[in-house]
Amino acid sequence: MGYGKVYLVGAGPGDPKLLTLKALEVLQNADVVMYDRLISEGVLRLIPEKAEKIYVGKSPGKHALTQDEINELMIREAIKGKTVVRLKNGDPFIFSRGGEEAEALASMNIEFEVVPGVSSAFAVPAYAGIPLTHRQYSSSVAVVTGSQAPDASKKINWGKLAGAVDTIVVLMGLGHLREIAGQLIDGGLNPDTPIAIIEWGTTEYQRTLIGCLSTIADVAEKAAFKPPSVIVIGEVVNLARRLSWFKKPIIL
Repeated sequence: MGYGKVYLVGAGPGDPKLLTLKALEVLQNADVVMYDRLISEGVLRLIPEKAEKIYVGKSPGKHALTQDEINELMIREAIKGKTVVRLKNGDPFIFSRGGEEAEALASMNIEFEVVPGVSSAFAVPAYAGIPLTHRQYSSSVAVVTGSQAPDASKKINWGKLAGAVDTIVVLMGLGHLREIAGQLIDGGLNPDTPIAIIEWGTTEYQRTLIGCLSTIADVAEKAAFKPPSVIVIGEVVNLARRLSWFKKPIIL
């Protein structure tokens, strides 16, 4: 019997209706689904009963499996001839370790396919009424992780980023918000620059906090904002005051 195949699938940002048709098709034909912590219940309900579901999620300080163990499990199940879905929040190739997993599969000559997902970097601001680009306010966007691996070869230079783009989207950055805001201000960004924090975006639990860069860390703490949250920095944030359509923001 030959090897099976692994699908690296993006589940989108939370709203199950944002799952792509390709992702749904792959899920319905899966033998094994390895899924992450932030996969919504609505998406999990789309997995057929015949498929084995394996939780491999990670939360700060608590991992169901290490990344190496996840890689080994994917490979082991594929060697058995199974169709494996590695189901990841958002898009598998945007801060989801999909590239590392693809490398592991390629190293063992396991056939794989990437099924892109709707990234939270773009969908969550949209649900908050924030267009990341706008002809009057923003012609450039940077998507940045707020939580780098300790051994990352290239560290984020927030000071340079401050003057390089019009809009900055930060994923997984809430725990480092005070440090990020301080470095951006030190890099020349106006302390009054608009900033939004969007918690549990695209879900019924979505909350949006809009303030300014210099005070947002204190306000977010008082409002008890928690991960998962997407942070948007730039003039386009002000548009949410008029364009919010899903849920009204908290405006300071």
